[in-house]
Amino acid sequence: MAAYTHFSNVAYRTKMMLMVWVSLLWISDLPNILFYYLIGPVPTWLIYVKFGLMLLYTGICLIMKGFKPVLPYAFFMLVFIGGVMALDWVKVQDWWQDWLPRAETSFFWGYAKIYIRDIVLVLLVIIAMWLVKRKRASFFLTSGEWQAPIDPVRWLGIKSGESWRFFGWIFGLTAMLAVAIPTLLSMSITKEQLIRAIPLIPAALLFAGINAFNEEMYYRAPMLSTLPRLIGKQQAMLFNAIFFGMAHFLYGSPPGVIGAAMTGFLAWLICKSMLETKGLAWPWLIHFLPDAMIFFSYALLFVRG
Repeated sequence: MAAYTHFSNVAYRTKMMLMVWVSLLWISDLPNILFYYLIGPVPTWLIYVKFGLMLLYTGICLIMKGFKPVLPYAFFMLVFIGGVMALDWVKVQDWWQDWLPRAETSFFWGYAKIYIRDIVLVLLVIIAMWLVKRKRASFFLTSGEWQAPIDPVRWLGIKSGESWRFFGWIFGLTAMLAVAIPTLLSMSITKEQLIRAIPLIPAALLFAGINAFNEEMYYRAPMLSTLPRLIGKQQAMLFNAIFFGMAHFLYGSPPGVIGAAMTGFLAWLICKSMLETKGLAWPWLIHFLPDAMIFFSYALLFVRG
């Protein structure tokens, strides 16, 4: 009986892993990357294909009893992709384009137009998670344990008995410097440009904070609130790291392989912090610090024209 139980557990875990990992083929930016490099510019219709595949995937999870444990994950990602699809449509409408000043004339309103849509998206995902989970803590919408113990990772120098209170700052500040040094060195900033960018710092910090919160809620929380019990903690962290890295391959700062690798590794660390602290405080801070430098670089680019 014990041998049979072990076999059935292995078979179940394998089935869940295959069902989860196959979804990466369309929920991630992998199709966008392949299309861009093999065919040409990413077409606007690709998001509709992704939504159709996610709808089919969710239907399979709903109908087939063996895949019902995957349904919450499928539902969350369906809402996410559907929200992206709808807001991409809004973005190109004339009434939206004319509603607020354009990015060329206002740094604040240029990014406000982006993050108003993004806030709508994160609210949709949060509502979806609340409808299923019913408790904010179950999808990490809580501060979590600031001094939670951190699981040892030998190759990162993390020993038993260490705490997130120390390593959270190490990870966040290191990520900030890893972004700041190459970004600022490559920009050839003048004293005049720096002075002109200083008044834009509050807006840059605001949008960095909003971006960090939003991405943690729609990129990380839906996966980490569902996948660890299906495929295990390490597999869930790896899945999210690959997903997040590919999301920054074409459009990251910096883009390409280096940018994807950097953001993928950062995602792995943030996943670790979210799961081990059971909240959003450390994930948000670790995400916010490098984003603050990225948005400050956007402010410098704006004043340069």
